[in-house]
Amino acid sequence: MSIFRNKIILATSAIGTLIGGVVLVKDRMQGAIFEKNVRADGKVVIITGANTGIGKETAHYLARRGAHVYMACRDMQKCEQAREEIVLDTRNPLVYCRECDLASMQSIRQFVKQFKAEQQRLDILINNAGVMRCPRTLTKEGIELQLGVNHMGHFLLTHLLLDTLKLSAPSRVVVVSSLAHTRGQIALDDLNSTKSYDEAKAYEQSKLANVLFARELARRLEGTGVTVNAVHPGIVDTELMRHMGIFNSWFSGIFVRPFVWPFLKSPLYGAQTTLYAALDPELEKVSGQYFSDCAPKDVAEQAKDDRVAQWLWAVSEKWTGTLTGTAAVS
Repeated sequence: MSIFRNKIILATSAIGTLIGGVVLVKDRMQGAIFEKNVRADGKVVIITGANTGIGKETAHYLARRGAHVYMACRDMQKCEQAREEIVLDTRNPLVYCRECDLASMQSIRQFVKQFKAEQQRLDILINNAGVMRCPRTLTKEGIELQLGVNHMGHFLLTHLLLDTLKLSAPSRVVVVSSLAHTRGQIALDDLNSTKSYDEAKAYEQSKLANVLFARELARRLEGTGVTVNAVHPGIVDTELMRHMGIFNSWFSGIFVRPFVWPFLKSPLYGAQTTLYAALDPELEKVSGQYFSDCAPKDVAEQAKDDRVAQWLWAVSEKWTGTLTGTAAVS
């Protein structure tokens, strides 16, 4: 009996050591923290996709720092639940839920109309919402969903808010991109993935579009007091991965996820670079950059192609109807 008991003790000790090691690895993989105690009192902030994941943590942090936070979300039930949690914890009542479906240009325009009726200024716009590696689906205007939500929807939203951002200068636009942009290519002959569709390539294209957009917008806004920067949050454990089979099957839940989990950032840590780009006083005049782990990083060569950036800008204007008022996808 004593031998059996000793084996149990040894096994328990080994498991405890293993768990401790896994937790230690995860702690070390969380990345940099935005540690500056910067207040945001009176600042008006819009965050897309603020009801979950990185967006929710970003909203929570900014509300705690005194900001007026607009949570621009598609799912209003989840948004209200997140808002209630944030308000109760931060005791900041100036947190608002507003419907904004980035897969619908009409919804985006309605959101902006309502926002401008309520606010005269906008200090920080955080283009955070996104979809990842989903089956081929179209937005209401017929745009491939990943390109439509991750890029086109935010392109339209930002365009409609530029006048308010300029009037509120110094102000900031933060575009949440991804390291995936380094694998992306803009399909000049099949931007909408009508000839063929690969969910990974479509996602990578949309993230490259984010960086190209941020850099081109920064160039166009030089001298206005509005800065634009892109960020990579890291590989974060959020709902964004819900379409990836490796994360949502019963097999992966038992055999894969336990090994991947230590290397995933939590949403709180995933929000740190966004907060850095949104709040750090040293970045007030920094624009057109790309940050990861609260530090500048170089972008992929294809993200430096000004010709492609200008081509994408022209197509985005056409598809979102920012020049004519009528969207036209072709």
